[in-house]
Amino acid sequence: MSQDLEKVNLPDAPGVYFWKLGKKIVYVGRATSLRDRVRSYFAADVIATRGPRIVDMVTKATKIDFERTDSVLEAIILEANLIKKYQPVYNVKEKDDRSFNYVVITKEEFPKVIIVRGKNLKMQAQKSAAIFGPFPNSSALRAALHIVRKMFPFFDEKSGKRYQTAFYRQLHLTPETAEAGARKEYLKNIQHIKIFFEGKKGVIIRLLTKEMKALAKNREFEKAGEIKRKIFALTHIRDVALIKEEDDFPHSSAFSPRQSAFRIEAYDIAHTSGKESVGVMTVLINGTPDKNEYRKFRISKEIGNNDTKSLAEVLTRRLNHPEWTMPDVVVIDGGKGQLNTARKVFSDKKLSAPPTIISVVKTDAHKPRAILGMKFTDLPAGQAGKNLEKSILLANAEAHRFAITYHRKLRQFGKRNLF
Repeated sequence: MSQDLEKVNLPDAPGVYFWKLGKKIVYVGRATSLRDRVRSYFAADVIATRGPRIVDMVTKATKIDFERTDSVLEAIILEANLIKKYQPVYNVKEKDDRSFNYVVITKEEFPKVIIVRGKNLKMQAQKSAAIFGPFPNSSALRAALHIVRKMFPFFDEKSGKRYQTAFYRQLHLTPETAEAGARKEYLKNIQHIKIFFEGKKGVIIRLLTKEMKALAKNREFEKAGEIKRKIFALTHIRDVALIKEEDDFPHSSAFSPRQSAFRIEAYDIAHTSGKESVGVMTVLINGTPDKNEYRKFRISKEIGNNDTKSLAEVLTRRLNHPEWTMPDVVVIDGGKGQLNTARKVFSDKKLSAPPTIISVVKTDAHKPRAILGMKFTDLPAGQAGKNLEKSILLANAEAHRFAITYHRKLRQFGKRNLF
């Protein structure tokens, strides 16, 4: 490369970078840190980590340019828009168009937002109101959509099914379609998603600000407050902890994003007067226990007979495993103390799309009495609500059973290593 890298003033910030051959863009990539990402192309092990295609590009390219973004989320979207616009030769060489991913907004009364592979795009085109992409990295795209969905709830293929609507609405991932004027508000969300994927966040903020002022003028302060929260979310997108997968290889410190399957993790603590304290994690995938995902934790003896500190240790250690998929719901056994402890541990991790955290309160006979954060009486009517409640209680019961079984083994076998 003819240009000295040291002359490129790259910021330690998210954005998109361009490799150029003369004036022609030959490759587009995105980064959590533009400075660190581009420097990695000049590492001694670049052949092993990037392969001959990238080495060929670095050797031939004559210039590096970049465009900084406010967040990694916006970098993912900008990368896709620029690949579509310029069709850079080294991006195209990396994978053919059939293996890229696209965000599709369907033509329906309540449009869905779905991910479609390039090989299926032609079949979907006639049913589509808008198509965005290509996106090179499917896991990063799913993580990005999860963040967008927190700001602008939408239906996807699963939540759009009638029997699933209440289930996803309870988790605030879809709108309240039963309310008067719901379609008008929903289509507004869809319009904002379109604008966001066009890379025009500023347009959305201006539209929302205008709407917020109008609502406040009409003394509709609750609705104005909801709009204000959306504006805050857009201007304070915190996604670095969740989305660090880069275009050629992932950082091991990045949390595995949520998959399309719905994941519930439940935690429980067991001990005898503070001795042989253990914690466990059980997992339900789409309402079914997945015992391959269960985990055991021996708790530090220094903690003693303190359930909240024991819980904090278990959750902290769980979050030290970014390779484990992030759950959609976390179920804690206990009252407000345990619930607040769990929320603090996840809050301290500064996740951009944290899971819903709830706790199951038991009677003296150890029977479920209430769900804090999602009370039984607040659950939606219908099969979906019943399924969600059933899954929560099943996950909690599995955690209790697993913790007791593990604790009994420790007591039976003493200090024998059971890991």
